Amino acid sequence: MLPQYFNRDLSWLTFNERVLDEAANAQVPLLDRIKFLSIYSSNLDEFYRVRMPVLRALTKVGQKKNNDIDADEHAGALDNAGNMILAQQQKFGQILTREILPQLKANNIHLLYNEPLPDALLDRVTGYFLTEVLAFLQPLALNDQTKFFPENNKLYYVVQLQDAGKEKLVLLNIPSDELPRFYTANAGDEQVVIFLDDILRFSLDKLFKNAVIENCYSIKITRDAELDLKDEYKDDLAEQLETQLNKRDMGLATRFLYQADMPLRILQQIIQFLDLQNATTVQGGHYHNLKDFAAFPVEDNALLFQRWPATSSGITVTEPLVSTIVKKDMLVSTPYQSYDTVLRFFNEAANNPDVEEINVTLYRVASNSRIVNALISAAKNGKQVRVLVELKARFDEANNLKWAKRMKAAGVQIIYSVTALKVHAKVALVKTRQGNRIKYSGLLATGNFNEGTAKFYTDHILFTTNPKLLREVELLFIFLARREKPSSANQIKFKHLLVAQFNLQSRFLELIDREIRNAKNGLPSGITIKMNNLEERVLIDKLYEASQAGVKVALIIRSICCLVPGVKDLSENITIKRIVDRYLEHGRVFLFNNNNDTQVFMGSADWMNRNIYNRIEVCFPIFDIAVKQQLIQMIELQLADNVQAVIIDSQLNQLKPAIDDKAIQSQKEIYSLLNN
Repeated sequence: MLPQYFNRDLSWLTFNERVLDEAANAQVPLLDRIKFLSIYSSNLDEFYRVRMPVLRALTKVGQKKNNDIDADEHAGALDNAGNMILAQQQKFGQILTREILPQLKANNIHLLYNEPLPDALLDRVTGYFLTEVLAFLQPLALNDQTKFFPENNKLYYVVQLQDAGKEKLVLLNIPSDELPRFYTANAGDEQVVIFLDDILRFSLDKLFKNAVIENCYSIKITRDAELDLKDEYKDDLAEQLETQLNKRDMGLATRFLYQADMPLRILQQIIQFLDLQNATTVQGGHYHNLKDFAAFPVEDNALLFQRWPATSSGITVTEPLVSTIVKKDMLVSTPYQSYDTVLRFFNEAANNPDVEEINVTLYRVASNSRIVNALISAAKNGKQVRVLVELKARFDEANNLKWAKRMKAAGVQIIYSVTALKVHAKVALVKTRQGNRIKYSGLLATGNFNEGTAKFYTDHILFTTNPKLLREVELLFIFLARREKPSSANQIKFKHLLVAQFNLQSRFLELIDREIRNAKNGLPSGITIKMNNLEERVLIDKLYEASQAGVKVALIIRSICCLVPGVKDLSENITIKRIVDRYLEHGRVFLFNNNNDTQVFMGSADWMNRNIYNRIEVCFPIFDIAVKQQLIQMIELQLADNVQAVIIDSQLNQLKPAIDDKAIQSQKEIYSLLNN
């Protein structure tokens, strides 16, 4: 019997396998294949930090959690996840050793991979070790008296040696955070790339001069990433967060990754000496943290994707940007179109003497954010600047905290969300005085106001002066500034915006219900939704109901998908596609046929439990006909993708669609559409 819902973690692991498939794809340029290996490895590390502790806890508890996760659904999920990861890592190794390394060699690039150092490089590598590496090494003898806490996702060698006739185990740090992971040198016609790990391995005799080195084995420990924030609503979140961030890397060990040929006797000793009895032990290769392939030190444009230069969106520079937006709504779709238009919006607002107020939500901030610098300038220019900084954006907490402090020092009014509620909305509002009147302009987006991620995340930003939307955005900022939890006593009546904690779920249910009524009445109906993740069961069940009423439901889901498609009498009218290509699909777009008068919405919200129940999200209707048509065209191209898309079936398999008359790669086609 087929399940009614896919397990969210197993579904996500199939997404990471799809990433791995791109590393195996011979049509992808060689250096980009290496980047896909890096993405896969980075994703897996996060899975072990964030999701594996949950799976292990659910297995132990064996009962309902948060009223939406059944124990029987998760029975076997931990073992299934482990088996899937093992198979994927074996595939990873085969791709790297049997395909990537030989093709690098064919291009005169020699990545040393568990092999001896060429004699021609011995002096250079020894010199690099003595002058650059040696200063960062802190060897530690391992025994029953060892008091050492291995850091999260740091690399170590366990060195097995004989000293004065006795066997010793020494833990040796591999300083890949302090030094580049790769060292490169030319040897004849070849560019030789050497892991920092191997530079240590080749130089152990320089470190342990009086010992006989028998072997060394690489290890890595991954730790739980959860932060323990108290459910308080006074303005103390920043202080709480600073304390907890210092403790994050001290979390419980969730994975102990070790070199597969390590003898069992030594493995057991390490587990005892480092107190790793509760961690999942996982066999690995000689090298860990292969997410560092993101910094692979070879530059050759012939081995990379041909660049698609971002287009200008056709925006003139002869008049202020807001003057263009007043005439009509405007859509910028990154990274196909330049993010400079967004930067210009904030820069002009900061320096326009008629602008009185700027409001913006920030979830993940670029490490060198020009947007934040514009907001600081605006505050110093005498404008009222109000910024909601979400300090709880996982793994971006420290960067967001840094910018929040800097803005606050410049006079920006900083708002932190309440502890139990993240603000994930992507909205900005500018108020400008024109005579005796205040005019509104603003941005509503599917992705963060982050010029860094805009280079490889596909997102949509709506520029608008529409008062229907922006007056409701202002109401949202007023509510957020009060730092209250939403309740029946303070509910704002949003008419146009769909705001989680207020009306987002109920409005989406109403929109689906309308399609159900139309189908039952013989009228045109249909639903097309593009999101990153689909998990929340109330909305999934409503989509099942729509399918049973005859509504055709087309889903484009990048990552987690708990809805089971194609099941007779349940979801036979639902199809699911997943697209993985050179850019990360990130936009959320919702289309409802509405008796052939299609309504289009965009926004920040996936249909996950966290988005629906634990966050402030904003979705919004598209009123401008030209913008609406452009979004529909892009979604139609993605539905037609038969090159980079896969179809998810009722068994959670990923199937390649048939290529009939024409091969359609949606990202390439969208770039052409917007470029023209």
